[in-house]
Amino acid sequence: MQCEDVARLLPATVEGTPVDLAAQTHIESCLRCQAELARYRRMLRALQQLRTRFLEPSPSLLAQTLAVLGVLTWGRRRLPVLRADRYAEFAWVVLIPLSVCQALVPALVDLTR
Repeated sequence: MQCEDVARLLPATVEGTPVDLAAQTHIESCLRCQAELARYRRMLRALQQLRTRFLEPSPSLLAQTLAVLGVLTWGRRRLPVLRADRYAEFAWVVLIPLSVCQALVPALVDLTR
């Protein structure tokens, strides 16, 4: 048997399907096929670990979530509302000139080089 013929049988071999005697003797004598079989086994083990491994939520997750929602609801009633019209003057006087400078400064630095 050739390695190409055995390569098609390797995934089934890993899963436990019996192979014929010629393929079995080739796998036992060929280092390349043994390495490929080992890679299949490692991959199958990794896939099985992914299937069985999952994150378990902490027992207090529901209580923590409800506490955060309660604080946010309480804070919404107690804190002042931020309105955009209060900050429009700040935006025109400070933020827009800073944005323009942020765009112009790298352009000027690039031009001077």
